[in-house]
Amino acid sequence: MAIIQTLTTSFKVEVAQALHNFTTGTGNVFKLALYTANADLGASTTAYTTAGESSGTNYTAGGIVLTNITPAFQGTTSYWSFETATFTNVSLTTNGALIYNSTNGNRSVAVLNFGVNITKTAQNLVITFPANDATNAVLRIA
Repeated sequence: MAIIQTLTTSFKVEVAQALHNFTTGTGNVFKLALYTANADLGASTTAYTTAGESSGTNYTAGGIVLTNITPAFQGTTSYWSFETATFTNVSLTTNGALIYNSTNGNRSVAVLNFGVNITKTAQNLVITFPANDATNAVLRIA
């Protein structure tokens, strides 16, 4: 079992098929689900799964809704991201996450590996995405 950070292969194909809309306010709903180190997530993950998902106080299976940032481009790189996401007053342990499109079949977008176990006890867990630019945004096509 492992959590491998990557854009999922199915997402790369589905972008070309126009199955994901990241437009702020009018786009699809994307969620962030948390996973333990026992999860098996990577490039071949095609959809949200409960296998290996974190559980605990104030955490709901499926995670939380993300706020989209409308895609932009700089030079030949298109990029987009999400606003900071907060899991409020949770008690859990997590090692990674899955971004997925809950509007469109729970299709996977990206796997995030936190690199270490993060444990929170009645605390907020804040996920801060990288700067939304052509070099750093969590989602980029160059």
